Amino acid sequence: GVVEDGIIPGYYGYEAGQSAVGDIFAWYVNQGVPAYVEKEAEKEGINVHQWLEQKAAVYQPGETGLLALDWWNGNRSVLVDTELSGLLIGATLQTKPEEIYRALLEATAFGTKKIVDAFHENGVPVDELYACGGLPQKNKLLMQIYADVTNRTIKIAASKQTPALGAAMFGAVAAGVDNGGYDSILEAAEKMARVKDEVVTPIPENVAVYEKLYKEYSTLHDYFGRGENDVMKRLKSFR
Repeated sequence: GVVEDGIIPGYYGYEAGQSAVGDIFAWYVNQGVPAYVEKEAEKEGINVHQWLEQKAAVYQPGETGLLALDWWNGNRSVLVDTELSGLLIGATLQTKPEEIYRALLEATAFGTKKIVDAFHENGVPVDELYACGGLPQKNKLLMQIYADVTNRTIKIAASKQTPALGAAMFGAVAAGVDNGGYDSILEAAEKMARVKDEVVTPIPENVAVYEKLYKEYSTLHDYFGRGENDVMKRLKSFR
């Protein structure tokens, strides 16, 4: 949606998002990972997400031979269709759990690129990205994939609780400077928010491969998401 003064007075805020990101990874870890992965992770003293990230990071873009559509909870932007569902293509008898995990990471990055491109192509330039929340703090591979897929620099918020911090900022503005707060949200943000020194930059050779994979993703995206084949919806009707 588009909201005037919704974030900063005098500016329009443009909102878009994906129906699921972290929940897709959690679903796979909870429902799709074989028992030996849990045992190996426990043996190494790390959780399953960390184990999968370490293993998936060894692969180069495209090396898994897998591609996924990130629609495990439908599609919010840009298709606005809750009846769509997830898809994984390219699996063989040799496919490993970490390869599927990487494909799911990449799928959410492709979904993000769809949104960024939609803004960019309609006169709202997006030159860099700021990542916040738990995922940027926990999964460095995910952030590198996002940078490579979108071909944009990513800066990471220092706070792990950015929604709470944002609420606190507006609370400080409501209090006003006379009561220990601030007179504007810009002033509050300058004083209360912080970005990490860490910056994730695109790797050119990865960008080149992901541009090719993104074309394949876009083909699947439009085929299943824009009415050419409504098999996802027909399958739901059998439930």
